[in-house]
Amino acid sequence: MTLLGTKHFVHAHFILANTKSRDLYCCIYSVIEIIRFRIIFNSLQHVRYSVFFTTTVIKFCAFFKRAQSDTGNPDTEDKEKFKWLNYNKTIFPIQSSEEERRPAYVCHMKANVKYSPKKMWYIAGFVRGMSVDEAVKQLSFMHKKGAVIVKETILEAQKLAVQEHNVEFKSNLWVAESFCGKGYVFKGIRRHAKSRIGIVKYRYCHYFVRLEEGKPPKNYYIPVPETGEEKLEKWMEQMRMRKIPNSL
Repeated sequence: MTLLGTKHFVHAHFILANTKSRDLYCCIYSVIEIIRFRIIFNSLQHVRYSVFFTTTVIKFCAFFKRAQSDTGNPDTEDKEKFKWLNYNKTIFPIQSSEEERRPAYVCHMKANVKYSPKKMWYIAGFVRGMSVDEAVKQLSFMHKKGAVIVKETILEAQKLAVQEHNVEFKSNLWVAESFCGKGYVFKGIRRHAKSRIGIVKYRYCHYFVRLEEGKPPKNYYIPVPETGEEKLEKWMEQMRMRKIPNSL
């Protein structure tokens, strides 16, 4: 084995020693074997690809050490850069007896979810405006990975609302906000014929949800499409408001 191959091999095993995930260990070990195989041929092109391989592995391991889990634990260091959870610490002024009661709410999220943000967008928009029980019921019948993630996040937020935010009834909550954001994007390669490679992107996303106390609104999205009766009533009102110019 060449000196460059030995250097990559030792560096990779140092990374593997600090990694707890079994799946990640298998993935990195396979990558290292490909690197060793390619470096033996002393091809400049293969060495360049091998360096690209090792750089990707190092970035991937650094991300795993920061995130600490595949599903995005709320206690990870990555959560500190998000402002979403700080809304739970907001202190509002005391309300008077004449004011309408301010409903309680809770914000929750899952960071660094191994799922495409474009796919998560459909599921996040699907549960907006639903009650918690209805959202959990609907997501239970969706055979998608993102549905499981959203369902777990909503149930965790429901538990936080009862335990930490003085919500009396856990079923008296509805999904006020639900959206996702783009997370880390790692580049990998896919081998093709004749020593060619293609770039593969492994995308991560963040999911955010806010539950609010009370019953969900009748129409979440505004403006609401008018019904036939409402259009007729509006037209009749316009006809009654007509005026003849230059008249008494």
